[in-house]
Amino acid sequence: MHEKPESVGREVLYEVVEGHVGLVRLNRPDKRNAVNGHVAQAIDWIVKETERDEAVRVVVLGSTSDAAFSAGADLAEIAAGRGHLLGTRDGGFAGLAQAKRTKPWIAAVNAPALAGGCEIALSCDLIVAAETARFGLPEVKRGLYAGAGGVFRLTRRLPASIAFELIATGDPLDAPRAFALGLVNRLVPADKVMEAALELARAISANAPMSVRESLQVARLSFDLSEDELWALSREVSARVFASEDAREGPRAFLEKRAPVWKGR
Repeated sequence: MHEKPESVGREVLYEVVEGHVGLVRLNRPDKRNAVNGHVAQAIDWIVKETERDEAVRVVVLGSTSDAAFSAGADLAEIAAGRGHLLGTRDGGFAGLAQAKRTKPWIAAVNAPALAGGCEIALSCDLIVAAETARFGLPEVKRGLYAGAGGVFRLTRRLPASIAFELIATGDPLDAPRAFALGLVNRLVPADKVMEAALELARAISANAPMSVRESLQVARLSFDLSEDELWALSREVSARVFASEDAREGPRAFLEKRAPVWKGR
C-alpha cells in the first residue's frame, strides 16, 4: 500500500463524504493554495487512494478558502530552487496534471483559476464555477509557458479560436462566458460552489461505477484515436460492461421499480 504523506490532512484535506464521493480541499489559504511539494505529494497520494478505494466513485476538488481556488505554482518554491518538487513522477504538476485515473473528478472553482490553477481545473473532467471566477493562462505575459497541459487542454474544451486567443494574449476568461462556451458545467454564486459540485457528484455516483469509468475512458480518448480505433475500443468496453454484474442489476432494478444496488463489477 502506498504510504500516506503527512501533508494529507494539512496542506490538502481529504475525506469520503456521502458514501461514494471523495472530497479533496486545498488548504494553504495564506498562499492562495499555491502548489508546493507537499501539495503535489498529497494529491498524488489521494489520486491513487481514490483509484484503490472501490467505495469512491467520483472526486470533488475544491478549497477550504472562499478567496482562492489555486494560484498555481508556488513562486517562492521555484525561487528557492525547489521547482522540481511541484510535480510528481506519476502525477506531473500538482500530482494531478498527468495522473492516470479512471474515476471522474470535478473541480469546484470558487475564485480565479489562473496559470497553474487553471491547469489544475483543466485536469479535472468537469468544472463547477463561481460567477466571479476567471480562467486563464497568463504565462506569456511573463515570458513563461503553461507546461502543465493548459495549452492543449484549452483547445479541447473551448472553440479553437477562443483558446488560441487566451493562450496568445494571456488574458482571462470570466466564468459566465466560460459557461456559455462550455468550459464550465455549472455556474453558481460563490457560496454555492461546493454545494453544486457535490450535487453533480451525487448524480454521477448514483450510476453504475463501472459503466461510468469505462464510458469516460472511451470519451477521453475521442481526441486521440481514429474512428476505427474508437469503434474497436468501444466493442471491447461494451463486452466488459455487458458481462458485468451491474449490467444485470440495472435492468432488474428497473423492472422491480427499485433503486439499483451497484457492485462496481
